[in-house]
Amino acid sequence: MTDETDILYTVDDGVATITINRPAAMNAYRERTLVEMTDATTRAARDSDVGVIVLTGAGDRAFCAGGDVHWEAAGGLEARYAEDLVKKLYAAMRESLKPTIARVNGYAIGGGNHLAYFCDLTIASDNAVLGQNGPRVGSPAQGWFVSYLIRVVGAKRAREMWMLCRRYSAQQALEWGLVNAVVPAPELDAEVRRWADELLAMSPTVLKLLKKSFDDEYASLRAAQQEDYLPEVNPGFFASGEQSEGARAFLEKRRPNFDPWR
Repeated sequence: MTDETDILYTVDDGVATITINRPAAMNAYRERTLVEMTDATTRAARDSDVGVIVLTGAGDRAFCAGGDVHWEAAGGLEARYAEDLVKKLYAAMRESLKPTIARVNGYAIGGGNHLAYFCDLTIASDNAVLGQNGPRVGSPAQGWFVSYLIRVVGAKRAREMWMLCRRYSAQQALEWGLVNAVVPAPELDAEVRRWADELLAMSPTVLKLLKKSFDDEYASLRAAQQEDYLPEVNPGFFASGEQSEGARAFLEKRRPNFDPWR
């Protein structure tokens, strides 16, 4: 896609940086954002001048706050699931076979958190805050990218993070293995560049082999979880009002009342 509106794409000395450029929305994504990120990742994968891909968010407040709740409340969430937009982005990231670094500045919540932990490496500023949001806002996260967190932090911590929607500091994330390094915010760019330069000094073919090997380690997990569980668990979810109650409550800054759907 040309004429991007939701991202910035730059290449500097071997590093392609994809920046979610929606700071007023804390870099929350909508349909167009996901499409542009996917296209940019594919573009970087095909560029022989690019050896490392960095994902980040514009400004100082957020890496990515997940799905834009305004967009989700207007029906965007249902469209996102129908088109598998998140899966397409992750497929592009996997298939690029180039190392991907998440540069986490500020909040990485919901889809922003699992985007960060899905990257090969994650470097966070000391003001980063990470956590999930799905059950809190009625966003029906499901499938292998939920289960994959078990491989990253272990079963109990993965369940805690996804089911309770708590917030975790950068230091906690480091202790859990959710991120690789934490640095003061003013040093974040230099630290990401240092890691990228280390990668650029390595054999690109061997890095591709390693990424393919790591990817295949959980291929069985992806293969077993390609089905959409929502029609089995609650076929009328989007029409029932449960999702819209979660979105409205978030926008109205109140606690949602999910009792009617218990």
